[in-house]
Amino acid sequence: MAPVSRADRADDAALLAGLALDDPAVSAAFVRRFQGAVFGTAVAITRDAALAEDVSQEAFVRVWRAASGYDARRASVLTWVLTITRNTAIDAVRARRSTPTDDELLDQLVQDTTGTVPDLQEGAVHRLETEAALRRLRSISPEQARAVVLAVLGGCTAAQVGEREGIPLGTAKTRIRTGLRRLRAELEESGAEHG
Repeated sequence: MAPVSRADRADDAALLAGLALDDPAVSAAFVRRFQGAVFGTAVAITRDAALAEDVSQEAFVRVWRAASGYDARRASVLTWVLTITRNTAIDAVRARRSTPTDDELLDQLVQDTTGTVPDLQEGAVHRLETEAALRRLRSISPEQARAVVLAVLGGCTAAQVGEREGIPLGTAKTRIRTGLRRLRAELEESGAEHG
């Protein structure tokens, strides 16, 4: 068993301060302390171990770059590191997505009341699951549905949703969040009915 160094015994804030000063021993101790939580968060978001490894490395680079700007009054070191990891993982997932869905297909997804399902990717979406998802999508307001479709299927950020819909960023975030919450509630309700 390797001896415990002084850096390994330091508290989180002291480790982060040492990281900002480019101390190699402190940097190694910092990574050892947070690597499990960072990798776990990355895997939970990306659902891909190889991508999660890349995300973890990038997250630590971002933490290192931003270390001097850390404010203990806003969040614990762990919360701050995991927020950076979460954002890095989301960026990686978005970068892996194909080009955003075109407006015509998005409109068809949101407004189609005939029950027909557009072919998003051959073999990638099961027809019955898609039809059920579209029924749920139509159960929320059209504005929320468009925001959810743009964000989830279109791969748009909240800022991009706001720009495309001609609404403020806060409104876009609210529509996405509320729409997803209502869809989740309906999904849980239908699961309870069938469970």
